[in-house]
Amino acid sequence: MYDDVNSDIMSDDLLFDDLSRKIESKVDKKLIFKSKRGGLKDGFKKGKVINEVLDKPTVMTLYKMITDHIIAYVNGSVSAGKESVLFWGVDENNVDIALKIYLVSTSNFKKREPYILGDPRFSHIKKGTKNLVHLWAKKEFRNLSQCYESGIPVPRPLYLTKNVLAMEFIGTDGSPCKSLLFSKVDEDDYFQAISIIKDLYNKAKLVHGDYSEYNIFKTENGLVVFDLGSGVDLRHPNSREFLKRDINNITKFFHKRGVSVEDPDKLFEEITK
Repeated sequence: MYDDVNSDIMSDDLLFDDLSRKIESKVDKKLIFKSKRGGLKDGFKKGKVINEVLDKPTVMTLYKMITDHIIAYVNGSVSAGKESVLFWGVDENNVDIALKIYLVSTSNFKKREPYILGDPRFSHIKKGTKNLVHLWAKKEFRNLSQCYESGIPVPRPLYLTKNVLAMEFIGTDGSPCKSLLFSKVDEDDYFQAISIIKDLYNKAKLVHGDYSEYNIFKTENGLVVFDLGSGVDLRHPNSREFLKRDINNITKFFHKRGVSVEDPDKLFEEITK
């Protein structure tokens, strides 16, 4: 009996090792991510990311995405935060895809509960960090979908499974577009940023919850908002408080950059009337 159990455990470990090697093999063969790009330069190489970021279930999820032809391969990591790591993936048509992988091992998601509790779209929350992470991924996918369907400039959501979110890559050749923080801005950018807040509220029925210069790309075709995991339904008890904070944050940014801005209190009244 114990031999059978040990055999099963060894089989699982061998499968995990095999999947890890296959993913790393695809990375090694297709790797374009150069050290000059900065960030986590080694991507999946040397097992660093697999050991520290991708747990066993996540590696198997990625491999299933490859065998299901959702992605063809993964080039490397683009950026890393406390709650997630963004990877540059490519599909079978050689189209870049952003893979946002939420870290199941982190405890930071517990701080995100106020953005979920009270949102009527997610009334059933199972206990445990893993369940909270999966729910957060589902929430961001749902928010992106609502925004995209409402014509709001966001990365197009493509696929979600467990803690892996696939979406449109905003950038070229694995280099994401610059955020507002690292861009020159003018009045047109300000009006676009305020227009997005208004459309989020009136069209998508959402409040971003973390709207700032850090979470807005400046592209050749205009602004694109991202990181919508904190977004809440208007029925959330703190939605108006979050909206006021979003308006204040983006107003302060543009004001510091020397752009003429409107009174944030008047903007809040205009949006919520």
